[in-house]
Amino acid sequence: MTKTDSAHPTGPAGTRRTDPEPPPPGGVLWTIAGDVRALLMLPAAFTMQVAHPAIAAGVDEYSVFRTDPWGRGERSLRSVQLWVYGGEAAAEEGRRVRRLHKDIQGTDTRGRRYHSLDPACYAWVHATGFPVYLYAGRYLLRRFTPAQERQLYQEWLQVGRILGLRDRDMPQSIEEYWPYWKRMLAEEIEPTAVARELVSTEVRLPRPEAGSPVVRLLLRLTWPVLRAAFLRLRAFVTVGYMPPEARAAIGLDWSPAQERRLRRFSTAVRILVPLLPERLRYLPIAHRARAAWREGRR
Repeated sequence: MTKTDSAHPTGPAGTRRTDPEPPPPGGVLWTIAGDVRALLMLPAAFTMQVAHPAIAAGVDEYSVFRTDPWGRGERSLRSVQLWVYGGEAAAEEGRRVRRLHKDIQGTDTRGRRYHSLDPACYAWVHATGFPVYLYAGRYLLRRFTPAQERQLYQEWLQVGRILGLRDRDMPQSIEEYWPYWKRMLAEEIEPTAVARELVSTEVRLPRPEAGSPVVRLLLRLTWPVLRAAFLRLRAFVTVGYMPPEARAAIGLDWSPAQERRLRRFSTAVRILVPLLPERLRYLPIAHRARAAWREGRR
């Protein structure tokens, strides 16, 4: 799912509108969005998204997340990376995603008509990223200073513009964001079937088909064990890195014992990942963009 196609490609008298600027190189998002630890944060954000009745309905009917979860995940991850690190390609990727979703419409789980490009609904898709970065970042990265939180939010607004959201569709400051967040959790978010499916350890999960013949053979032989381990890990990090108030709105349980396990796991990740070389610590698009930016500054 994605956001509204609210920005027209041309302005008055047929002149081309200026594309919105992506987040700045060297900013907060450039540091965290392409870090491999972000892979542990994304499931929480996606589950919060599909806890919205309309988004759940659209994903349930139109998405291939059940039949091609690996391909869908790879494509979604590439989009997120381009929005932040894509430079001139960022806005085009935003337009591509909006074109992909222009025909998605139907009736949500509350019987309301929805359309994929309705900003009143799909601003929520964009909005879920900010609280997950803040909350999960405390475990996996660091606690942001108030100034860094404000910078992160302003950069996240830039991502929203890349996606076609208008400023009036998004809270324009942290002070505006948190009342919006609380209202959405209280009035819209619920334990949809799709959200529950994403934290289940009993769902069907097709094995990946990518890789060499040897890798595919090994996957075929070990998939029952790997599938069970992956689903347990996915459920653990999805619920663990989700802000507690969102967990409560979706009806997800989280025990003190699970919290202790999450803290141990997060400490190990927080210590080990910075020891990796940058080409392994950052996802490919982010690594290339960061390297090119440093080279251009010399």
